[in-house]
Amino acid sequence: MAIGPSIETDRLILRPPRAEDFDSWVAFHADADVMTHLGGVQGPELTWRSMCTMTGAWTIRGFSMFSVIEKASGDWVGRLGPWQPEGWPGTEVGWGLARDAWGKGYATEGASAAIDYAVDILGWDEVIHTIDPANAGSIRVAERLGSRVLRQAKAPPPYEGTHWDVYGQSADDWRSRRIKDA
Repeated sequence: MAIGPSIETDRLILRPPRAEDFDSWVAFHADADVMTHLGGVQGPELTWRSMCTMTGAWTIRGFSMFSVIEKASGDWVGRLGPWQPEGWPGTEVGWGLARDAWGKGYATEGASAAIDYAVDILGWDEVIHTIDPANAGSIRVAERLGSRVLRQAKAPPPYEGTHWDVYGQSADDWRSRRIKDA
């Protein structure tokens, strides 16, 4: 039974997480470089909870992050998409990719499709990206998407003590940019 849509881009398939993604999520969460700005390394037990939280959000909120599948290989290469758990500072499209997927433009490609989904299907008026100010890679992705710093925010539990720069743009700004780029 499908819990959400699949979206295809030129090189990626975005689809809700599945049980067969678990081992890839475990490897993703075990990589200290990948997890530097994503809450730190997590073992299999916390990874299972994280994956189930994101999967369950499809039922509770009607949206959540997608598993990112590379079309050419069929490999799971990350997770990205709409995200707004309780206490979050706005309607976010976030991303996190496995190290082997870095530098290929997948975050920008996948996030663009996810923003289209958030604006066109979910009806969001604003899309944000919560980014640690030290995360230069994610800042570059946000800027490629046309986002700018809107405000700062304190992270909700369980990330107390973390402060983010909140990048983002209005749905109208996104639509205007999308038309210009077409």
